[in-house]
Amino acid sequence: MPKIPAVFNWSGGKDSTLALHYILTEQKFDIKYLLTTFNEAFNRVAMHGVRAELLIAQASSLKIPLQQLKVPEMPSMEIYERIMEEHFAKLKNEGIDYAIFGDIFLEDLKVYRQQQFDGFGMEVVFPLWARDSLSLVQEFIALGYKTVVVCAQDGLEDLCGRVIDQSFLDDLPKGIDPCGEHGEFHTFVFDGPIFGKPIAFELGEKIFRKFPAPGNSGLSTGYWYIDLIPK
Repeated sequence: MPKIPAVFNWSGGKDSTLALHYILTEQKFDIKYLLTTFNEAFNRVAMHGVRAELLIAQASSLKIPLQQLKVPEMPSMEIYERIMEEHFAKLKNEGIDYAIFGDIFLEDLKVYRQQQFDGFGMEVVFPLWARDSLSLVQEFIALGYKTVVVCAQDGLEDLCGRVIDQSFLDDLPKGIDPCGEHGEFHTFVFDGPIFGKPIAFELGEKIFRKFPAPGNSGLSTGYWYIDLIPK
């Protein structure tokens, strides 16, 4: 049976990596591209804050082409969806009808993606869906993957720069999802079974940034970021 062409929505973090691990093991899909959304102003992964150079290094190590989707900082939903629609129309023209995501259990996000991609005429696939977060991250560690926390919500700044292992999980405050699925923290994977070689970097400066909270509450939320400097 020929493999099904697909695009993989790639954040560079552990959930994306484990989802890709499953997809490559299953051998049902032919991953034509990794697709990553970048902040146009800073040339860094949107939300995660990782430099584009490091995502390019990941893609090279994985031997899968990386497509960079550039968006303005804090775009409106209208602008974001227009950019997405234009890009996925091009992928459809290449014969790609499937998009793969690493989401785990946020039902509203899943429904949003399904509705969005239905409008693009594409199917969405969720390899990690409804799996237990702790089991997933423990499996990730057991498989030999290595990932570092690149940003964390205000109050969790001590997580930034830490590699996720069992001691990391033991130190997580009560109520924090072990995969950070509620947005508590985000990661960058730098080694593991599907990578041809490790991604070399060193830890840089840690900074704090505020963002408007979702909706029109007028409130703000903050994240700590640690810079990963390519070596």
